[in-house]
Amino acid sequence: MSKWLPTLSMMLISMISYIDRNTLALLAPTLMRDTHLNAEQYGFVVTAFPSCICSAIPYGENPRPDRVRAGMASAVLIWSVASACHAFATGFRSFAAARAVLGFGEGATFPGGLRTVLQTLPPHQHSRGTALAYSGGALGALITPIVVTPIAAAYGWRGAFWFTGAIGALWLALWLVLAPRKNSAAQTTIQEPEISHKSPAAPKWTDKPVWGYIALYALGALPTGFVMYETSVYLSGALHKSQLEIGHVLWIPPLGWEAGYFFWGWVCDRVARARNPYSARQKQFLWLTLLGLVVMVVPRIESFAIVMLALFFEMFVAADLLLGPWHMPPAIIRPGMPA
Repeated sequence: MSKWLPTLSMMLISMISYIDRNTLALLAPTLMRDTHLNAEQYGFVVTAFPSCICSAIPYGENPRPDRVRAGMASAVLIWSVASACHAFATGFRSFAAARAVLGFGEGATFPGGLRTVLQTLPPHQHSRGTALAYSGGALGALITPIVVTPIAAAYGWRGAFWFTGAIGALWLALWLVLAPRKNSAAQTTIQEPEISHKSPAAPKWTDKPVWGYIALYALGALPTGFVMYETSVYLSGALHKSQLEIGHVLWIPPLGWEAGYFFWGWVCDRVARARNPYSARQKQFLWLTLLGLVVMVVPRIESFAIVMLALFFEMFVAADLLLGPWHMPPAIIRPGMPA
């Protein structure tokens, strides 16, 4: 069981990273009112985060365990301070700066989780370990409104950001105890027959399939980003819901995301056994892309309940589009590429 503790700690930090990311989106109506941010400025603040999360690329290399330990500690320290600094923001520039530094630190989340799994678990447990390490993301998005709403109601939106910084600091203390100091996966590996084969060449930035992978993942993630970061603004401005009412329902779209991961993961496993799995996946992508257009009719829906149902369905569908790149040919997908 102890060998799973580093992976569990990475599940916790992916959960914390999504709490940090989604606290701004949840509290957007209140902080926009208090700091006089308009919708355009809020959009640029949100954009500052993904613009800096490309810091994930260096973590896609193959660092030694001691470097993973130090690298994750440094990244979490940076983003925890950045998250807490949101409490001092007074307008567009300060929010954008805090958001950019948050993105720079959180770029380490998924590559660091993958490397921890590879260095602490035997090969036959890598898939389960990666799934566990990554599962905290959707879980964090789901629990953010449940946890943060009462904190913000009691201590204000600035108090909520103090909370997000504090939980990052608590995780950092845990990580310094549990983080791997050496590669222990080899010690627990089950002996299997050796297979003689030549490793495929590493992907290059000039390879078209690499850009296809990037485009597929980016476009698949687009609906989730839109729903997570803009829903609270829409519910406040168009449906005139209060911050408390928004907090009571904003867990619903991420629940669709979490359910979608499990459902579409099962579907992908079944499709993989088809006679022509890639052709089957292409057809599946086409139908799901069309179903994902449901988000376009949301502005014409007046019922609060139906709007939330539509957003739940949108996130449910988008979960498969996010899983899609992982079912491309193995010559393109390999451990170490940013997730």
